[in-house]
Amino acid sequence: MLMTPYERVFARLKGLPVDRIPNLSILMTFAAKYIGKSYDQYVRDYRILVEGNMRCCMDFQIDMLSVISDPMRETHAFGAEVVFPVDGVPYAQAPFINSFKDIENLSLKDPLNEVRLFDRVQAIDLFKKECANEYPILGWVEGAFAEACDLHGITQTMKDLYEAPELLIDLLEICTSQAIVFAESQIDAGADFIGIGDAAASLISPKMYQKFVLPYEQRIIQAIHAKGAWAKLHICGDITSLLPLLTETQADMIDVDYPVNFNNAIRIFGKHISACGNFEPSKILFLGNSDDVQAAVKNCVAVAGDNTMIAPGCEVPRDTPVENLKSISKTLWEIAEQQIH
Repeated sequence: MLMTPYERVFARLKGLPVDRIPNLSILMTFAAKYIGKSYDQYVRDYRILVEGNMRCCMDFQIDMLSVISDPMRETHAFGAEVVFPVDGVPYAQAPFINSFKDIENLSLKDPLNEVRLFDRVQAIDLFKKECANEYPILGWVEGAFAEACDLHGITQTMKDLYEAPELLIDLLEICTSQAIVFAESQIDAGADFIGIGDAAASLISPKMYQKFVLPYEQRIIQAIHAKGAWAKLHICGDITSLLPLLTETQADMIDVDYPVNFNNAIRIFGKHISACGNFEPSKILFLGNSDDVQAAVKNCVAVAGDNTMIAPGCEVPRDTPVENLKSISKTLWEIAEQQIH
């Protein structure tokens, strides 16, 4: 029996039988281009983001709607100067936090009263109206460590792990509180999952992760669960050394980027955490052909557990050939058919 994406994802998450393994490809710049919009339009108008996501999910049989767009929403709300390049990804003009005094001047922002935060909440609300219980809806927040890097600058943040850890801890506290408030607003609007983007965490040691990242991710995830939603953790890059610690986050799903041995991640996560991944987005999906994509998907499925999801290791590149993206779900259907027979 054919399942809806909503049914498929939640059944797979619980390790139950599905008609095919879910395709959770991450859509951002590709979705904007696909509907003929520039990326600066996509990140500033929830209606465009919703249209792009819905069109791509339907046309490419992707199983989760998402509001992910850029890491600057909380940064903008805190008051940093954010640049919106034409058809480009927003970025902070300069570090916004440079001292303890700057941190003292930060205050929690109400997501319903901040333009870019509210824009994301509105996207979820529109997804809910258009596709309630047909597709799972993924909200998004910046992890505290990633947000600290956004506000303080990644180079200075790395230095301060050693030179000014007290400053970082103060900054991580308010970033955590803001992530929780933002996540709760998105859940209230209808998000089934909240994604937590903490990319910079892949750049530090397990010891540093345990002190400066893990406790804050745990608090955000606990708050998500307390509101009745599911948590999806996304840390770009090679997180091999962090895999054992990631099981302590209590995330329901963790994205695994292509440098990580997928079989190893699946084994460590076990039945309690769904691994999502993990073929190479650039070399395979963007620069390869449909046969390359098919082979990569089959390699991922070959080591999959009952709760594993399939996706490129990170975002679908903007100029990915349409046939390559179609090949992901096509291959997953072919595998499902072979298993039946």
